[in-house]
Amino acid sequence: MGNLERANMFADQALADDPFPYYEYLRSMGNVVRLSQNGVVATLGYDETLSVFRDDERFSAVNSTAGPITLPFTPVGDDITAQIERHRGEIPFAGLVATQDPPLHTKTRSLMAGMLTPKRLRENEAFIWELTDRQIDVFADRGRFEVSQDFGLPIATRTIADLLGVPEADHGTFTQLMNGPPILPGQFQGTEQAANNPLERVGMFFYQYLSERRQAPRGDVLTELALATYQDGTLPDIGEVIGIASFLFAAGQDTTVSLITASLRILAENPELQHQLRRDRSLIPNFLEEVLRLEGTVKAVFRLSKVPVRIGEIDIAPATTVMLIMAAANRDPRRFERPDEFMLDRTNAREHLSFGRGVHACIGSPLARAEAKASLERLFERLGEFRIDEQFHGPREARRFNYAPSSMFRVISALHLEFEPLR
Repeated sequence: MGNLERANMFADQALADDPFPYYEYLRSMGNVVRLSQNGVVATLGYDETLSVFRDDERFSAVNSTAGPITLPFTPVGDDITAQIERHRGEIPFAGLVATQDPPLHTKTRSLMAGMLTPKRLRENEAFIWELTDRQIDVFADRGRFEVSQDFGLPIATRTIADLLGVPEADHGTFTQLMNGPPILPGQFQGTEQAANNPLERVGMFFYQYLSERRQAPRGDVLTELALATYQDGTLPDIGEVIGIASFLFAAGQDTTVSLITASLRILAENPELQHQLRRDRSLIPNFLEEVLRLEGTVKAVFRLSKVPVRIGEIDIAPATTVMLIMAAANRDPRRFERPDEFMLDRTNAREHLSFGRGVHACIGSPLARAEAKASLERLFERLGEFRIDEQFHGPREARRFNYAPSSMFRVISALHLEFEPLR
């Protein structure tokens, strides 16, 4: 991969396509290292990464999705907490739920918890299975499909839409809105929002739905969202609820689509593993955890130190950007035996950090797991053995997979598969 000493994970497409040799190069210098770019301190060790995830007193999530940015203020003193809050509105993406700090994040999360309850997820299972079968019908006789656009995205979009109470008549519209390359934080061209951000249009739909339900409540999920209150009993501004619903809608797709895509790529490259799961479907849950460990959607997130703090062997000053590289922590040999190998029977696979930890742990992780499990079970039932379509990705000895140009997300742009139709 060329000269690793000069590599830049914030700009090099080669590191987006295959970041793991670079992570191991950094690990050779320590489990916490200072990068040569942007004054960033990166955590590669499992314990070190986990410790920052769990430390909301000394680290802010304000830059979680913006990464290394120029702060709109000059840090003063040994505690910049108040400065962060005064200038939060000037920081890219700082209005997202994922970038809020307690106590505001605690307040917002209390609303989100009521939207994705275990009971609601169980009630949604029948819809997921029916939807998965309907989507397979689209290409079952073709002998080939593109995983994201033909399968993963329609399922993820319609599932989260159904879970949030979007009328089924509008599901097709939501799918069309989200059709196309994802808008991901951490993209190499910068943090500017795209002018045609589909989530803005999704938010307009939710504004209509929630406004109507507040005026005329019904016995549906949207009414529950519209009338949800904070723990102190106060009704939030409708704009806050719209923001949360839109956030959940987006988060409920990216993780699911990428998990399904990564799972099918691994299975298509490994026929014996595929046969093993086809024979014994009870192995699917641990298989998915191992996929998440090795190929999790989110490679890294960021934190901003609020006070002087020590991570591992490195002392950092307030206002230092810390890059939590979960994709490296998930391959820490101190935590995982033979960390670069796919082990279907790995007993601690679920200890991975791909969904984060602490107060910002991914609230949609149970949904992603449920959708991926249903997808694999129905694909095994409906299709014969699937394999990589070499017309698009080249022969085994020279595979070509394009990944999104992002320092944060590991997302395959397209995955084309062939399969034997079942008679």
